[in-house]
Amino acid sequence: MEEVKNYFKHHRSSHLSQLKEFLSIPSISADPEHKPDMETAASWVEESMQSAGLENTDVMETGGHPVVYGDWMHAPGKPTVLFYGHYDVQPADPVELWETPPFQPDIRDEKIYARGATDDKGQVFMHLKTIEAFMQTKQELPVNVRFCIEGEEEIGSPNLDEFVEKHRELLQGDVLLVSDTPMLEKGRPTVCYGLRGLAGIQIDVNGAKGDLHSGLYGGGVANPLHALADILASMHDDSGRIIVDGFYDRVVSLTGQERQAYAELSYDEENTRKELNVPELFGEEGFSFLERTWARPTLEINGMHGGFQGEGIKTVLPSAASAKITCRLVPDQDPDEIVEKLTAHVRHKTPKGVEVDVIPFDKGRPFVTPFDHPAIQAAGRALETAYGTTAAYTRMGGSVPVIETFSEILNVPVALMGFGLPTENFHAPNEHFHLENYDKGLEALAEYLIEISENL
Repeated sequence: MEEVKNYFKHHRSSHLSQLKEFLSIPSISADPEHKPDMETAASWVEESMQSAGLENTDVMETGGHPVVYGDWMHAPGKPTVLFYGHYDVQPADPVELWETPPFQPDIRDEKIYARGATDDKGQVFMHLKTIEAFMQTKQELPVNVRFCIEGEEEIGSPNLDEFVEKHRELLQGDVLLVSDTPMLEKGRPTVCYGLRGLAGIQIDVNGAKGDLHSGLYGGGVANPLHALADILASMHDDSGRIIVDGFYDRVVSLTGQERQAYAELSYDEENTRKELNVPELFGEEGFSFLERTWARPTLEINGMHGGFQGEGIKTVLPSAASAKITCRLVPDQDPDEIVEKLTAHVRHKTPKGVEVDVIPFDKGRPFVTPFDHPAIQAAGRALETAYGTTAAYTRMGGSVPVIETFSEILNVPVALMGFGLPTENFHAPNEHFHLENYDKGLEALAEYLIEISENL
């Protein structure tokens, strides 16, 4: 391992120059004008795979932007690690808020600034350099590896499910390793072993054929805004618990080991309250803030609309009202089932005098790899070796449907070892990546391959 670590140190300058080259490509998947840049970025990744020592590299077409594949399968009897990442980035707008141009990478204060520096080009680059370090110093890898680097993550990976299904044999592995999640905080390496899923709906309430004069019709015709307010208020009790029939039926409870691990993080809820500038935190009784936001399901009203929205007052009884709702889901909740339960609840609670439509939107399944799975514990040990401190084991409150795609289709455990920080402005101006985590992350990734080789 010392040879690998020394390789990282001796080639740091040249590697960072290469990373700057990668970050200079404006591979914005959402903008059709950048299609040539997407092709350039895919080719760059393939060439980097070849330089690192991977074989069978290919820029594989999809219904949108391509997936770049490569492998090295010469470790008989050893596990296979599948790496996933993405080479596409978010748009850089508003460009005027960047201190330096988003696609002219700049290193200052031991941070590299550029769009994609932390999400996810910088971390994809680290995986490639980990392979290169082993191949250059030992001429072999401790495990078999496959790489799947896509170009549509920032637009929801619309073609990846079909790609993974079509190439499931090619992508099969014993563990999926992803670096695209944040660390808990600076100096606290983190293994994320679960993500919440997603189910969204829109509720449209319709009354009269048009807005009515509230003096002539108020009190005699149902008000869609009142009806909507009644429906929405019926979804929670006063303590924040969701009271949609059957909503919690399939929820898998946290284990005692998990709750203890979260408690040991000593998370400062009062500091969070102050940062958010709210009178108090709120949520389901009997659970901590971390448990509520990582491992419990939610139902949130994201937007409401209806009636007069301008300045002053317009005395109308509106003809329509609507609301958008999303639910974050936990294992083993099914998004289709949740949408059905929400729809049934809305229809049951609809007052007389109005009609309601429920329109389903985004869906994504939750996933969790068991806390005590060898692939998860190996990640913790690798991080502890590289950082010299205890790793945090967390779930994440957000949803990354592509991770569940791999877990479901390939039936593979997933280890999320991200090296970015929550403060690094991913998706915002002045995105950056701390080079301290670049350096320690390289060591952690190398340690992980050895850990997997010996313990999976």
